Amino acid sequence: MSGPFLQSNTCAMGDAGLVLLLKQQFPYPLIEQNTADGIPSVWVDARHVGALLRYCKHELHPGYAMLYDLTAIDERVRSHREGQPLSDFTVVYQVLSLTGNTFLRIKVALMDAQLRIDSQCNLWPNANWYERECHDMFGIDFVGHPNLYPLIIPPTWKGHPLRKEHPARATEMEPFSINDQMQDEEQEALRFVPEQWGMKREGKNTDYMFLNMGPNHPSVHGVFRIAVQLNGEEVVDAVADIGYHHRGAEKMGERQAWHTYMPYTDRIDYLGGVMNNLPYVMGVEKLAGIKVSQRVETIRVMLCECFRIQSHFLFFGTFAQDIGQMSPIFYIFADREMLFGIIEAITGGRMHPSWFRIGGVAQDLPQGWDAMMREFLVRMPKRLDEYQKMVLDNRIIKQRTVGVGRYTSEEAIDWGITGGGLRATGYNWDMRKRMPYSGYENFDFDIPLGSNGDCYDRAMVRLQEIRQSLRIIQQCVDQMPEGPYKADHPLTTPPPKERTMQDIETLIHHFVHSSWGPAIPAGEVCLPIEAAKGLNSYYLVSDGSTTSYRTRIRTPSFAHLQMIPTMSRGMMVADMIAIIASIDFVMADVDR
Repeated sequence: MSGPFLQSNTCAMGDAGLVLLLKQQFPYPLIEQNTADGIPSVWVDARHVGALLRYCKHELHPGYAMLYDLTAIDERVRSHREGQPLSDFTVVYQVLSLTGNTFLRIKVALMDAQLRIDSQCNLWPNANWYERECHDMFGIDFVGHPNLYPLIIPPTWKGHPLRKEHPARATEMEPFSINDQMQDEEQEALRFVPEQWGMKREGKNTDYMFLNMGPNHPSVHGVFRIAVQLNGEEVVDAVADIGYHHRGAEKMGERQAWHTYMPYTDRIDYLGGVMNNLPYVMGVEKLAGIKVSQRVETIRVMLCECFRIQSHFLFFGTFAQDIGQMSPIFYIFADREMLFGIIEAITGGRMHPSWFRIGGVAQDLPQGWDAMMREFLVRMPKRLDEYQKMVLDNRIIKQRTVGVGRYTSEEAIDWGITGGGLRATGYNWDMRKRMPYSGYENFDFDIPLGSNGDCYDRAMVRLQEIRQSLRIIQQCVDQMPEGPYKADHPLTTPPPKERTMQDIETLIHHFVHSSWGPAIPAGEVCLPIEAAKGLNSYYLVSDGSTTSYRTRIRTPSFAHLQMIPTMSRGMMVADMIAIIASIDFVMADVDR
């Protein structure tokens, strides 16, 4: 049987068949690893990882065109590594086939004495930031990387924060103080040096100007700096500088119990609310073998779509505001308030309710929730028509956004663009449809698409997505199933209160979980979701303890900001404002 014939049948063969195919076709040895999420996972020698990644991208059919994530694990104090090669540090590549609707995980073992691996920036441009982040956090060198300059941590930082020996709490570190000399050094480290990025200060007939946009600038939506190289008002090049909002969310995952980490997830994409909870709780449930009821799945879908709407509301209002249209955001905030009122009535919170739980949700739906939701569903279609006329049909908005910041589907995939940013190019891919989770396969809705991949289409797609979210919520309201709001499983937290007073076993579980949290079985899992801004996931490694051994947060905004220089070159400064506004990012979602 020939190689091409086998390749064409990758989808039909399934995940197990994919690993078998790789072992048959790839000339170097591979070691298979079983994981809780069922994603095909293979280990390859560091010398051959580049060849394997190229094979998966260019020779497999369907090919794994997108580098979805790249991270690392400090394995040195991990106990449960059965069936895995000896490793001090593991580099983890997760690639996505958008045509085959499947993920593949490739892992490389590195020893402490030889923390070097080839860069994959030539294969995927978005590997640039992922490799710099790994270098920052773990001290791994990526040979051939164009510039391993610190990305997340300041250049003056000592140590690598995600190594196990690095403190997880401020109280474990020496009291901080700074003298005049240290202050001058820190200030100097912030200076932008064009030569460090391969930029020239002057051209043949011009002197270039370098402009700092941010880190405190209204257009950058938070603490984010773009050093822009200008020839007059034309953007020659740009360097995106992140890390100003870094809070160590992944490090915190190592010190918090599985259920006490939940409020931290809300604060990643702080506009996503419970949508941040979902990939985390689904991952823990998969590790623990917990199955939730159809009612829980439907409630989760309904609340996620509510937060998708309010996230898109804020995007749409600020998008118009950044371009110079001041009125829409005030109208939109009135609708956001109405939706927040419903969310608060159901969950008890507004932006950060932390309402999802391992095994279910915090409470059942309150009395009268459906009447409030129906009122909102009746109100919104007419309001969306007004926003369409007010913003997208406005000729000045069109002049500022049509054809600006344009990229193709192929470029988007190369840069790891997902969500509305990918669909704006006309590429029909939404995880809720292609790889359904939490019961999304039971809902009828359409996927809005653009055609030009420009600023205008990115805004248009998100407005149309609000309409589709309303359709999904309507189905949730009309067809909400009966059933428990919490799974009957010993590892759910906390168990129903009435049962703790009736049997000693449940009382013991309640006491232990409240004191130390549940001990989740050892394993690895990653279950991505279609969040408001694109694909979001938690790669969780459990060592059989009450805390996570490794919590990796893959966010869409991190990938999307990388493309700003590519989108901006040759544009005007004013165009750059429109480009930034159209991306729909949150800095907490970038820095974590």
